[in-house]
Amino acid sequence: MQKYFQLKSETGAFHLFSAEHIFTLFIIGLLGVFVIILRKKLNHGRPNRVFRYVLFILLAVSQICYHIWLLFHHAWSLKTSLPLQLSDLSVYLAMLMVMTKSKKLFAFLYFAGLGSAIQAMATPDLGAYTFPHFRYIVFFVSHGCVFLACLFMASAEKYRPSVRALWVSVLIVNLYGACVFFIDRVLNANYLYLMKKPKTASLLNVFGPWPWYLLSMEAAVILSFFILYIPFWLLKKRA
Repeated sequence: MQKYFQLKSETGAFHLFSAEHIFTLFIIGLLGVFVIILRKKLNHGRPNRVFRYVLFILLAVSQICYHIWLLFHHAWSLKTSLPLQLSDLSVYLAMLMVMTKSKKLFAFLYFAGLGSAIQAMATPDLGAYTFPHFRYIVFFVSHGCVFLACLFMASAEKYRPSVRALWVSVLIVNLYGACVFFIDRVLNANYLYLMKKPKTASLLNVFGPWPWYLLSMEAAVILSFFILYIPFWLLKKRA
């Protein structure tokens, strides 16, 4: 049991789209389908509160346990452990969103949070950690819950993003990226992968060398936001 919590994993390295990875994505996707199917039952009363509290607890516990694990192994570092990746920041914003039912947070998280969570789960930067290591489980629990939280707010709470919210989210992400760039320079870090690409396989590998891949990443962000908006554009068109 102890080997599943070691800093130097003995469970083997993570392999993109391995059987474990695909099965994990399938389970999270299936939970998302259930959220949409059960949206009317989750819309009000006790089911609504219970689901939001469960999401909050899972998000909070995953982050608390992760940082305790890093501290226990003396691996916590300003250069790598701050929640400055967009998908990591979204975990904390999602906790606030499900408790407050904030429409403004949803307007941002539907694009930036859902988009970054999907990208993070599809091409996770997990290195030496694969299932059933603690790091693997915590990673997918936290990002999976961000995914479910956004689906819940859109389907059960019937919140709707707008084109204006899309462009505001693009602006916020760029301003945030500019701030993180200076943090990276000061700490000699690589948050948001602004200084170099991740070592593991990712979409950035097809975007060319630094700094040109940053421009491609900007285009990919905008494109992904528009793709996420398509379901609501179709609903609006049908109405």
